[in-house]
Amino acid sequence: MKKLKDILVGFDFEVTQGDCDMPVKGLHFDSRLVTGGDVFFAIPGVLVDGHDYIQGAIDQGCRCVILEKPGDYSQDDMTFVLVKDGSIALAAMASAFFDHPSRKIDLVGITGTNGKTTTATLLHDLYSSIGHKCGLISTVTNKVADRSIKSTHTTPNPVSLNSLLNEMVNEGCTHCFMEVSSHAVVQNRIHGVQFKGGVFTNISHDHLDYHKTFDAYIKAKKKFFDDLSRDAFALVNIDDKNGSVMLQNTLAQKYNFALKTPADFKAKIIENDISGLILNMDGKEFYSRLIGRFNAYNLLTVFATATLLGEDKLRILSALSNLSSVDGRFQYVKGQKGPTAIVDYAHTPDALENVLSTINSIKKKNAKLYTVVGCGGDRDVSKRPIMASIAARLSDQLILTSDNPRNENPDLILEDMRKGLDEVERDMALSISDRREAIKLAIKLASSLDIVLLAGKGHEKYQEIKGVRYDFDDYQIASEFLNQIEN
Repeated sequence: MKKLKDILVGFDFEVTQGDCDMPVKGLHFDSRLVTGGDVFFAIPGVLVDGHDYIQGAIDQGCRCVILEKPGDYSQDDMTFVLVKDGSIALAAMASAFFDHPSRKIDLVGITGTNGKTTTATLLHDLYSSIGHKCGLISTVTNKVADRSIKSTHTTPNPVSLNSLLNEMVNEGCTHCFMEVSSHAVVQNRIHGVQFKGGVFTNISHDHLDYHKTFDAYIKAKKKFFDDLSRDAFALVNIDDKNGSVMLQNTLAQKYNFALKTPADFKAKIIENDISGLILNMDGKEFYSRLIGRFNAYNLLTVFATATLLGEDKLRILSALSNLSSVDGRFQYVKGQKGPTAIVDYAHTPDALENVLSTINSIKKKNAKLYTVVGCGGDRDVSKRPIMASIAARLSDQLILTSDNPRNENPDLILEDMRKGLDEVERDMALSISDRREAIKLAIKLASSLDIVLLAGKGHEKYQEIKGVRYDFDDYQIASEFLNQIEN
């Protein structure tokens, strides 16, 4: 068992009371989880301040508190460590507590608005298919080799993150592919983590409820690259105008990729239809079961990343040809008599436009596109009318519905979305707050040639309403209604 003095590294601190030779059993920033032998981190948050729960942690057996604000507490045999930033202290101490696992594995972080999950998952699947043991940290799931672990956040908290990385090291994993969210960067969840490489996919308006401005959102993404070491690589999508911004000030080795402009890694779309993609990558043609221009970017990102990690190019392309789409990312189900339903996580204006444009480019001439889409509650309000406008412009029939309303009234969310429609579009669009009924209607109205897009939820298997999560799976529900048509 480590002693406190062994993990007080990587940041400035002052021991105001107590003994640093005490053994440490665990690290917690939630006072409810603290038991004897644990260190409690009093971190000021958005909604609550951890300093308000120090006495409760002490009462539960905690004998060491990391805090930003000194106070008067009733326990004499306590150790108090004063720090400037509790979140940095937590991340640094978590890394030390688990023996700095990120230094023992090739860790690649993928950031951007769209494509993070697909890119990270495809990299994990690629490396697994060519014989590597590797890990995955993503929105959908976490994996230690072949073992899946439920994911609760895009990027876990520092304790969970370092614990996962430590499991991967102990399991013999050589690589880990990890989504890095803007929240994680700002909240110092990845502080002290050593990355082999950083990847930027793209950026568009998202999470402005948290970051407040698009500029702040960009800066959060950029900080990830600013903090990369000289030994790491930084790989960015140069077709995105902010790709070059990410490379400013980074010490890492700089590389870029593109479909449209000259770049270190280039690809060209030869064919793009419902059966998949034929791409020219690095002068070689190969087929992928993945569909759409956005997946061409994802495949190019994977190819470039694997190349920079030292894999043989022909081996990469061969393995990529055998990979399937990621759960909830352009995942489709086709009935014998009914339409084709496509489930996609598109929950930002840019992602929605990409998916709709892709469907329009591959659907048959006389086929219609039905779009079922909503916006999440307690999230960026500004994108609601934009998403509705995009969906109306690129669909033959728009059905506005509920996503995860959370603590908002779903009907009011739909009203926000309708503000983005002109008079004709408002008359044509349907509003059905019950998502199940909206899906049922779209599938009932569509013919066998048509395509029904279920956008926004993707891999999520729930709806969150008034703080309660209810089972809800777009793919399963679409399959159910399509089977009813069969029968």
